[in-house]
Amino acid sequence: MNVKLPKPVSMMLACLLALLPVLASANTLERVRSNNAITLGYVQDFAPFSNQDGDKATGYAIELCLKVVDKIKSELNLPGLQVRYQGLTVAEEISAVSSGKVDILCTPAPETLADRKSVSYSIPIYTAGLSAVVRKDASEPLLRVLNGQVAHTGPTWRATVNQGLANQTFAAIKDGLTEEWIRDKTRMLGVVTTLVTVKDNMEGVNLVAEGKASAFFSERMLLKNVVEKSKHAEDLMVVPRQFEFVPASMALERGDEDFRLLVDTVISEMYRSGEIEQAYAKYLGGARGTSKLLFEVYALP
Repeated sequence: MNVKLPKPVSMMLACLLALLPVLASANTLERVRSNNAITLGYVQDFAPFSNQDGDKATGYAIELCLKVVDKIKSELNLPGLQVRYQGLTVAEEISAVSSGKVDILCTPAPETLADRKSVSYSIPIYTAGLSAVVRKDASEPLLRVLNGQVAHTGPTWRATVNQGLANQTFAAIKDGLTEEWIRDKTRMLGVVTTLVTVKDNMEGVNLVAEGKASAFFSERMLLKNVVEKSKHAEDLMVVPRQFEFVPASMALERGDEDFRLLVDTVISEMYRSGEIEQAYAKYLGGARGTSKLLFEVYALP
């Protein structure tokens, strides 16, 4: 027997049915349970945080993500849970999470208001520090300024203020927070510089090595890793100074508080047990000073 529903009711049902795929995708744990698989997103060539290793991935952030996987196996009683790895570029990492292409972004990312429109974030897993790589034979005024010292000693005239930064060519990754930071700083200081953008850290380091840029600015740990692997390593150095600090976290599906709670629980337990300190030692050279103090700040009780 066919029953014809009133038009308003049928329209409402149609709307609810249209929403079903959206509602279903909003619960990461249920999606993982249904598929008996979890997809870990990571930025490739982002050592020591994440790097491709055959058909898997390795690195500091990957190790933390695998701890999350262990927790899911236990909580959902899924001992045979499959782990899939999805390599990403920096440009697509946020959209991969918001679209459901990956269940979690393992590579630590700085939280921004713009990105929070699309994704949520875990508690921080790393404190990023902005630094710069230069040639060892860089000009003394530039080195002094980059290390927080006065470019010139002796009498200072208005024309010599910030002279160590003037008429230099700086490089940063295109469309990143660092590019914006450099533009703001040079505008505030009123110095004339040239800013060029690159696609990744290796390209930026090579520009400096070839003398096409005075300094390349990026995350300090990434810079050290790239310089160590560079064929120009003997000619380059990462300046000791860190210009900015920013907490970096794992990105998750926006609004999925159950999954976020599980991830935050795993990370907090790792902070309290000392497991994160062990991971720091294994991949990042060990936690010291401010980084170690922040472990207690980041961990939730």
